[in-house]
Amino acid sequence: MITFFIALILLFGGYLVYSRLSEKVFAVDDRKTPAVANPDGVDITPLPKWKAFLIELLNIAGTGPIFGAISGALFGPIVFLWIVFGCILGGAVHDYFSGMISSRHNGDSVVKLSGKYLGKVMEVVMTVFSVVLLILVTAVFVVSPSTLLESLTGGNVKAWIWMVVILAYYFLSTIVPIDKVIGKIYPVFGIVLIGMALAVIIGIMAQSGSYPMLELIGNLRDFSAENGSLPWWPFMMTTVACGAVSGFHATQSPMIAKCIKSEKEGRQVFYGAMVAEGVIALIWAAAAMAFFRVDTADGWDLLNSMGGNSNSVNEIAKGVLGPVGTVLAIVGVVVCPVTSGDTALRSCRLIVAEKIHFDQKKIINRILLTAPLFAFVVGISVWNFTDAHNFNILWRWFAWANQFLACICLWVSTGYLIREGKNKFGSLITAIPAGFMTAVVVTYILAEPDLALGRFIPYGVALIVGVVAAVGIFGFYLLKLFNVKTLKTKSVNSAIK
Repeated sequence: MITFFIALILLFGGYLVYSRLSEKVFAVDDRKTPAVANPDGVDITPLPKWKAFLIELLNIAGTGPIFGAISGALFGPIVFLWIVFGCILGGAVHDYFSGMISSRHNGDSVVKLSGKYLGKVMEVVMTVFSVVLLILVTAVFVVSPSTLLESLTGGNVKAWIWMVVILAYYFLSTIVPIDKVIGKIYPVFGIVLIGMALAVIIGIMAQSGSYPMLELIGNLRDFSAENGSLPWWPFMMTTVACGAVSGFHATQSPMIAKCIKSEKEGRQVFYGAMVAEGVIALIWAAAAMAFFRVDTADGWDLLNSMGGNSNSVNEIAKGVLGPVGTVLAIVGVVVCPVTSGDTALRSCRLIVAEKIHFDQKKIINRILLTAPLFAFVVGISVWNFTDAHNFNILWRWFAWANQFLACICLWVSTGYLIREGKNKFGSLITAIPAGFMTAVVVTYILAEPDLALGRFIPYGVALIVGVVAAVGIFGFYLLKLFNVKTLKTKSVNSAIK
């Protein structure tokens, strides 16, 4: 329990200290935000700071900090280190800068910002990755709540009926103004998400005799590798994305960047929401380790067989909190994925509209653009629904695509800081986590045994290539950093002469 509380203190301390450092590096000022300067009453509209925070939390969270953290418990208490330091130094920085840079560019998406700061080729790559990723996220978060709702109704209401209902909601919430549906129900669901996590951890601590929480001291090892599964590097970093570092957030932050009323709100909204998500992930990882006793072979095997999905959430909540826990589990595994799916589709609409310069003020334009995207979501959802194995395939591809997006977004932020002429070392705040995530992504692509490359490339080779790729790109960044400074100095000298 000591490890858990130290991790909590570090997360809160990280917010108080590192969020202010991020704000200082970004250099907030009193300029008008898009919500104040260019409101359109649909996607760009001012929201109260507390509401923007809760919507941002739901946008980035969903079931990510629940399912991912429970799966991350299979690695043992070392996952606490990743959640804490990944969140403070990587994920929250990623979310803050992606949101604030978007705000400085009238709410532009990470796709358009990639073109501006990394070149047109990267803009094309990011367009494809972002659209595909968002469609996959929307489809993934249709099937899981549908199947659970079928079981909860005793099979009387079939899963395909629930799918139709959820898909209809997705379409509606994507085309109506953000303050009409999302702005009204998300704050409530955000409070529920936080309350659910707090109830679970209080229940675990109250029954510490039955569910002892694992400490890092004495357990500083890789439980997953010990049990013949995938090693912590790089698979822990892709398993636990939400709550640590997640590229999906870069597609969501611009949505709220269009709604904050002052740049000074960004620290609480973007950095703060990510730290809150880190706390939720920390709670579920700790609860899963204690409830399933992953320090034992039988407990580890049980959690591994169940997976970090609605079944394991239901078992933990029901076992710790009884009937109340069952209700909370229902809310968590039904409401949370739905609130990720609808904003994913909305973000997809905004990215495509931005790319083809298609005005979204008129509802007919929003319908025309949403309809083909929605058709893809329906098709993938049906394919996903026909075979449970298809869900695992989707999730594996989502895992590396998600972190690839995080990697690129961090490099975009670095490019922005260099271009804006911040102090020489200011851009290191994003460049260091960008280099780290480069190593993670390259290693994962080469080492993942269920992807084509991982079947043929030895794990040791993947490790070396990942490190070399990260060092090479980071070296290029350093050259770029000092070249920019040199060019500016030459320009000044020329002007003087």
